[in-house]
Amino acid sequence: MDNNEVSLLKKALERQKKARKQAEKILEDKSKELYDVTRHLRESNAKLENLLSEKTSELDGVFINIIDPYVVMDLSFNVINMNRSAKEFLGFDHNINKVHLSKFIHPEFLDYTIESMRSLMEVGTLTNYRAKIILDESTVKWVQINGSLIYNKDRKPIAAQGILRDITQEMEVKKLLSEQKKQLDIIVENSPLGIILAKDGQIVKANNTFVEMLGYQEKELKKVTLNSISEPDNETERDSNINEGSNKVTSIVKFIRKNGSKFTAKTTMTSISENDLKSDYQVAIIEDISKELEAERKLKASESRLSALISNLQTGVLLEDEDGKIALTNQKFCNIFNIKANPAELIGKDCDYYEELNKHQFKKPDQFLQRIADILAKKDTTLADELEMLDGRILERDFIPINNDGAYKGHLWAYNDVTISKNYRKNLEVQREKYSSIIANMNLGLVEVDNDDVIQMVNQSFCKMSGYSEDELIGKVASRVIQIKEEQLIPQKNASRLKGKVDSYEVEVIHKNNSVKHWLISGAPRFSDTGKVIGSIGIHLDITDQKHLELQKEKLLHELENSNQGLQEYAHIVSHDLKSPLRSISALATWLYEDYKDVLDDGGKQNLELMQEKVGSMDKLIHGILEYSTANSSELDYSNVDLNDVITDIAEIIYIPEHVQLRVPVKLPVIMADKTKMHQVFQNIIGNAVVHIEREHGLVEVLCKEESDFWHFTVSDNGVGIPKEYHKKIFDIFQSIGHNERSTGIGLSIVKKIVDRYHGKVWIDSTVGQGTQFHFTIKKNENLAELP
Repeated sequence: MDNNEVSLLKKALERQKKARKQAEKILEDKSKELYDVTRHLRESNAKLENLLSEKTSELDGVFINIIDPYVVMDLSFNVINMNRSAKEFLGFDHNINKVHLSKFIHPEFLDYTIESMRSLMEVGTLTNYRAKIILDESTVKWVQINGSLIYNKDRKPIAAQGILRDITQEMEVKKLLSEQKKQLDIIVENSPLGIILAKDGQIVKANNTFVEMLGYQEKELKKVTLNSISEPDNETERDSNINEGSNKVTSIVKFIRKNGSKFTAKTTMTSISENDLKSDYQVAIIEDISKELEAERKLKASESRLSALISNLQTGVLLEDEDGKIALTNQKFCNIFNIKANPAELIGKDCDYYEELNKHQFKKPDQFLQRIADILAKKDTTLADELEMLDGRILERDFIPINNDGAYKGHLWAYNDVTISKNYRKNLEVQREKYSSIIANMNLGLVEVDNDDVIQMVNQSFCKMSGYSEDELIGKVASRVIQIKEEQLIPQKNASRLKGKVDSYEVEVIHKNNSVKHWLISGAPRFSDTGKVIGSIGIHLDITDQKHLELQKEKLLHELENSNQGLQEYAHIVSHDLKSPLRSISALATWLYEDYKDVLDDGGKQNLELMQEKVGSMDKLIHGILEYSTANSSELDYSNVDLNDVITDIAEIIYIPEHVQLRVPVKLPVIMADKTKMHQVFQNIIGNAVVHIEREHGLVEVLCKEESDFWHFTVSDNGVGIPKEYHKKIFDIFQSIGHNERSTGIGLSIVKKIVDRYHGKVWIDSTVGQGTQFHFTIKKNENLAELP
């Protein structure tokens, strides 16, 4: 290696040494700078942690019972501390992962959040901050935050704390309630029932249906009172309802239209009041029943005519139900068999008894009974069955089974005394003319057709029902003239007549004027003298009005059911929503007491305690309303309930004064019932009894007496007693005796609802100053199938 190469290597080595020294110096400087920064941060963090620890220690007593998420952060949004609820809600643990809270802010609420933080720094507190946050980078939640700054000893803010509440469901409920209100407005405005809201009898608002009913404009209705446009149709009925003290009265009222005409309406008036002394508003639901009343009148008239027709028939008629009991008969039947009782007295009697009683009137008594047994066994139509009597008379008997939609509903026996017809042809003709006249003029439409469905005979009632004259019907094919919506039905029925079948069915018929009518048809085959089927006979009843009423009734019942369900859900939601602000008020009152108890005077502390008591009372009232709203609607869960265990549990959970003893002298039964409902009944009655005993030694006893169909329970106490005028009132909701603020006035009304569900009764016997006995009955479990 020459000298030049050695010189180059030395120079390169010197450069490397200088570069290394420079790198070491830079590294040393940076390390010192990093060390200083780290030391400074440690000191700052230590101070901050000490301050936070001190503040947290002060707040431990406040937040120990908070179940909502609680978070402490520094002023740069970094999480310092959080409770378990916050970890579960936000989905991270600050002890494991360092998290910056700004990442949860929804983009739509970024500006609002910045402004809220600015307000927090200025004021020191943040109240009811509501915004969206994003969890798991996809889940959107609504939260409400109440927070405040944390200060050091020099009153400089060093951190912030806040309580989060998930209000996602609340916001969804508000949206749902808004939509439901719109839907309710639509339902009210489009309801076929008239609906009005009045204040002290003065109309405030009316829906379109009521406006159309009266012929007034809505602004005109607001100038009149209910009394000026209505008058009671039955004053006695209305007065009796009012005297009962009910806030809901249903009565029949006549309304006066603007043009002076009147219509009859079923009116349900509900009073809505804010206190027990005055009814502020009245809601009236008006249903125009003029057509319904007219239809009922016509139906009753038709039934009366039909009953009169049967009563005056010259045929002995006996109608039996499917159980062999007499459903209907007439005087002719009684006359034929020399029965002294009148037809009305025979209804409900056993037919077997009268068959056995009257068999001696026939020449062949045993054959008479056997023939009845054979006919009933076959249940086929039997016509002109001949019977010989001991006194020489000859009877013809017809048997017609009655079926409805394939179900056997009984049968009709028709007895005719044909003695004269057997001997005198002339008498037969007279009888035929008489019956023909009856058929021609009765309100039931009668048609006879042959086996080809050609009309042989019609009566005047059928012509009136169909709209066709007798000339337009006789000789025509019935199915071509009378248009029936279900075209294949009549051919099918005619085919069944050829087989000797009898039945009843409903059809929709097109009237001659193209209107749709509903008919009830009873059809039977016609036989020749030799017993051959030669056609059929049909009896027609126009049930159009009744059908329309049935459809209208079903529609109204469905609407009412939906409305009741909606109102119940609404009460449930509103009651739950009311509890959230109550919890917040309770928490705030607790914070105030803990933070300022050294500053507040006795009056301030007493006011905070009074606030907590009122919050507790409101919470009990809301809970009572929820229980009341579900007392007769929630599903019953039946099981064997040991009432002795129920009373023991109640004694452990309710407040019983030291001077009062709760006893069960005789062991109570184990019954089949809903355990929760039984617990509610006994707790509400016992809880009411133990707090109204002023004697030195109070006693409450639970007794039971078994009756044939019911369990009869009695809760007896030696308390102050209840005046007689309150014996019924205390079972109404929000009614209580005395000035006990612990009472919500709901407990005993829940008892009544539950007892009603078990088909029982509840009442009291009480003498002021001596004590009270609460009685209630529960239907036994062998009849559970009848319970709702």
